[in-house]
Amino acid sequence: MKRKATAVWNGTGKEGKGHLTTQTGVLSQTQYSFSSRFEDGIGTNPEELIAAAHAGCFAMKLSFNLSGAGFTPEELHAECTITFEDGTVKASTIALKAQVPGISSEQFAELVKDAEVNCPISKALNTEISVSYELT
Repeated sequence: MKRKATAVWNGTGKEGKGHLTTQTGVLSQTQYSFSSRFEDGIGTNPEELIAAAHAGCFAMKLSFNLSGAGFTPEELHAECTITFEDGTVKASTIALKAQVPGISSEQFAELVKDAEVNCPISKALNTEISVSYELT
């Protein structure tokens, strides 16, 4: 499987602007700029997209782990925060709220740890990764 996206940038780093388009069309000439990355401008930015990818990948991997162990999650709510400092992604932190009937805290902790380490986006990131969770 191969997935692709396209970035088009026009102008200088600070005054320029660009747009992103994904193969599926979910992003279609979606605006990004210095302002949307480092200030409060309209549009997306690479770090926000990494956060979305990591939250989604982690939640899906955990769902597979839970299903493999015989549990069906009612909801996995994963919020990822990317810390970007000095031109480097320093950390990816996931806060998870999970509703998984019938699972023990110990078994859930094991499955969360496996998802943290083994989801493909975790493997791709060269940064500190941490997950905190609340099981209800």
